[in-house]
Amino acid sequence: MRRVPERQGPTRRVGGRGGARQRWSARLAVAATAGAGVLLLSVAGLKSVALVAVGLAGLVVSAAAGWWALTRRGVVRGLALVLAVAAPVAVLASYAAAKLLWLVLVSVALWAFAAVAGWAALRAEAAPAATAHGRPVPPPGHACLLMNPRSGGGKVGRFRLKEKAEALGAEVVLLGSAPSEDVVALARDALARGADLLGVAGGDGTQALVAGVAAEHGVPFVVIPAGTRNHFALDLGLDREDPSRSLEALTDGVELRVDLGRVGGRVFVNNASFGAYAEVVQSPAYRDDKVGTLLRLLPDVLTHQHGPRLTVCAAGAVTVDGPQAVLVSNNPYRVGDRAGLGRRDRLDGGVLGLVSVKADSAVQAADLLRGRRAPGLVALTSGEVVVDADRPEVQVGIDGEALALPTPVRCVSEPGALRVRVPRHRPGVPQARPRLDWRRLLELAFTADRGRGRALPPAGAPGAR
Repeated sequence: MRRVPERQGPTRRVGGRGGARQRWSARLAVAATAGAGVLLLSVAGLKSVALVAVGLAGLVVSAAAGWWALTRRGVVRGLALVLAVAAPVAVLASYAAAKLLWLVLVSVALWAFAAVAGWAALRAEAAPAATAHGRPVPPPGHACLLMNPRSGGGKVGRFRLKEKAEALGAEVVLLGSAPSEDVVALARDALARGADLLGVAGGDGTQALVAGVAAEHGVPFVVIPAGTRNHFALDLGLDREDPSRSLEALTDGVELRVDLGRVGGRVFVNNASFGAYAEVVQSPAYRDDKVGTLLRLLPDVLTHQHGPRLTVCAAGAVTVDGPQAVLVSNNPYRVGDRAGLGRRDRLDGGVLGLVSVKADSAVQAADLLRGRRAPGLVALTSGEVVVDADRPEVQVGIDGEALALPTPVRCVSEPGALRVRVPRHRPGVPQARPRLDWRRLLELAFTADRGRGRALPPAGAPGAR
């Protein structure tokens, strides 16, 4: 069991134009932060402490009111919604009454500028998200691609994927309108006809089913991002704007080895969710009225009056009792980067990611504002996660598909189980935004350039001050 590691960049050279820009960005970040503090103290004096305290109190009250709105019905829910909106408005009104609203807005702008400058300075040291180059491979002899014409609002037809694939010599099987259509059987039939490569143009749920067949038979798999979100394609570095570019994998492709997740015997390429979300999406009314179904079912789900009470155990070392939401992913998501939520830096780490959220009161819900330091939030990695419940079966959302599985549910990682063929030239995985390390920024800001190209170790490395 391993906790999600903090990304630390490799040693960079501070010197030349790049090093100068890095130092000046760090200096701007430090100067803007200091300027905001000096401005507050010089104009408001000790009142500045009260200004910050009032702002934080408004956030806490809004978070607590949001919890009441989700867990209550009727008049109480309405009052909670009013309070959630009124709290920040009251904070701003108090600033205006004290004739200090301009001061707060200027200070917030300076802090925002400091954050942007700080990220710019640290981005040069942040290790870029690894986009594997892959092993060059010859074109397949008989590629079979399963395409869902309805996925992504009709991307198969809009991008002429069927015609383009057939022009490259691939066999295309269009999925019909029957919701019970067995795509696994279709994939197996293709292999029986001699297919030496399988591919899917559709959503992640269909991708996972066919990927499981490809892994079982050891044949390569092609991902064509023709679904709505295409998270798997994003983390493979594919072009989601033009899914037809993924067909280049058939003629100029390279092969990668990536992991698969397995939950209760079912393969997933992205994640398996338990708890509140999984319970709500099981409702027959969810597809026709998502908001209404959420508001109707969430109060009982979040307060454990409906649905099972979960217990999560990661590698036998960490146990979480009674979480409202659990997400088990095929390799960890960027939980420390709000701009990168839903992204994974790699798919070959050989571990599962676990994110668990527990909040049994308004106070605990407000405490989640602390982010990764909140006691109700657990984020770690493990080779195995077991989800148990006080009922014989539990609802699970597997890559967006709703299923019921018998408990306990065992989730495991299958390292390198899938051969994925991707185009040699593709956009790649977006770089992770670096964590704002103020110690490192101070070091960069006040380090003189005493020699072109002098190396500085990253913060936390041996020799770093």
